[in-house]
Amino acid sequence: MTRIGIILGSTRPGRNGEAVARWVLEVAKQRSDAEFELVDLLDHQLPHLDEAYPPAMGQYTQPHTLRWANTIASFDGFVMVTPEYNHSTSGALKNAIDFLYAEWNNKAVGFVSYGSAGGTRAVEHLRLIAGELQMADVRAQVALSLFTDFENFSVFKPSQFQQDALTTTLDQVVAWSTALAPLRTR
Repeated sequence: MTRIGIILGSTRPGRNGEAVARWVLEVAKQRSDAEFELVDLLDHQLPHLDEAYPPAMGQYTQPHTLRWANTIASFDGFVMVTPEYNHSTSGALKNAIDFLYAEWNNKAVGFVSYGSAGGTRAVEHLRLIAGELQMADVRAQVALSLFTDFENFSVFKPSQFQQDALTTTLDQVVAWSTALAPLRTR
């Protein structure tokens, strides 16, 4: 069965991303076309990139990198839940992505973002990064506004429209992850 990791890309105390990622997981768990698992960056405690060799060489030496590599390698695709900080993604998510290379290759990725402008600029940056990592980013995305999808900027209350957008995003991530499987088995 296709396995999709839902990556919670914020480690900030009081983060809105936790409620968002749990919502994504709840909706995803109602499906029968893939297995879904939450991957919280807080559980991995990755320092600033501390590997001596470029990730494309695959010569990981740090125990935390090896654990992270095994986690990411176990999935066929991803949904990245990202905040938008200063017109980009979080430093924690970017750092976690930068630790690895081959483990990301030939996998689909979709995005659920949040921020004052729906987190769309964070996703723009992540799409560029995904291309460099040989990931297939799906067209659909969920862009949650702090003004309309959160009460008092902190209590998550997505609309039905957002749930529909999430369903489309998950449809595309599962389909593309399945379609890319022959490239991952080479």
